[in-house]
Amino acid sequence: MSLLSADLPSCLPIPSGPSLRRLVRQVAIRHGDHVILVGGDAPVVVQSMTNTDTADAIGTAIQIKELARAGSELVRITVNNAEAAAAVPAIREQLDRMGVNVPLVGDFHYNGHTLLNDYPDCARALSKYRINPGNVGQGAKRDTQFAQMIEAACKYDKPVRIGVNWGSLDQALLARIMDENAKRDVPWAAQAVMYEALVTSAVENALRAEELGLARDKIILSCKVSGVQDLIAVYRELANRCDYPLHLGLTEAGMGSKGIVASTAALSVLLQEGIGDTIRISLTPEPGGDRTREVIVGQEILQTMGLRKFTPMVIACPGCGRTTSTTFQSLADSIQTYLRDQMPVWKNDYPGVEAMNVAVMGCIVNGPGESRHANIGISLPGTGETPAAPVFVDGEKTVTLRGERISEEFQAIVLDYVQSHYGKTTPVA
Repeated sequence: MSLLSADLPSCLPIPSGPSLRRLVRQVAIRHGDHVILVGGDAPVVVQSMTNTDTADAIGTAIQIKELARAGSELVRITVNNAEAAAAVPAIREQLDRMGVNVPLVGDFHYNGHTLLNDYPDCARALSKYRINPGNVGQGAKRDTQFAQMIEAACKYDKPVRIGVNWGSLDQALLARIMDENAKRDVPWAAQAVMYEALVTSAVENALRAEELGLARDKIILSCKVSGVQDLIAVYRELANRCDYPLHLGLTEAGMGSKGIVASTAALSVLLQEGIGDTIRISLTPEPGGDRTREVIVGQEILQTMGLRKFTPMVIACPGCGRTTSTTFQSLADSIQTYLRDQMPVWKNDYPGVEAMNVAVMGCIVNGPGESRHANIGISLPGTGETPAAPVFVDGEKTVTLRGERISEEFQAIVLDYVQSHYGKTTPVA
């Protein structure tokens, strides 16, 4: 039977990319004149969180600056005691002196109602509050303390993320849902009960916040879990039940490749379905590791899915027996690092550069072809090949590099391309 059977389509379908974004209200998160929009037609926002002691105002401000420079558009800080709350205004002032206008999100648990009341300068300096409804109080105190936090948000005109976490779920609400489930003719499985409790907690607390006077366009929701399939199931249901913007994140994702893979697997499915308005990749850093890695991973998820563009993409071959030299690996690494390091300046001076593609290939098999498809590409010699590296610019071979300075010469070609093809022509230091 012919492969060109009449039963087959005449051409393959062209992928349409992620589904249309879920329609939600838009929330504005402000610091002065700087505004980050979440939801509506705004792009998916990347955020991160510090792991410094917030009471250390200088150390926290330095890490926030690093996260913001890496591309975190919102940064969350722990506000867990009086010392932390007292330091928040100083952190904000230090950031403003450094020209870092990233909005700060205060993360409150257990005593947020007290801290927001006792430290009004902290309440003003933050651009958004994060409230975990499972950690606002127990029994009769719960409703009162939740109301006090919402009243502070109303008073200071701040948006709120109501963030439910299955590690700290409201036990009274869980007991209520378990009781309701026990009365069903066919009770749900325990996992389904947990999903229902998470979603119900988020939606009911959002509606309660509205009853207390918080505007609907001041509310963002999240339901954090640590299992990939659990996260997908919970957010699909949450998206069906409300039109608030949703923050995505696999809580306690883990360390290294496990955390990256798990977060990517979960968030990519939801983003492909149009669910999600902000994301955070909750990676456990290596001892002494760089906190900005989670920001880079978040950006790369969005960029490789075609949702946003942050940094020129480097296409590089994985290597094989034809590429016993590590030269192409070193060049790919150095160019990728160079491009990311330049972006804080380039994104202002050379708008559109984030869409550029650079290919660094290791041998003649796919090297010239991949290089021609990129804006700029270099095909390095493989094992036994002539020690020459042709460079292609917009599909045309322009020069062949040789010798010990290939890396420096190729970087200069990349810089020249950026300066001549994007935005302003002011040289970049």
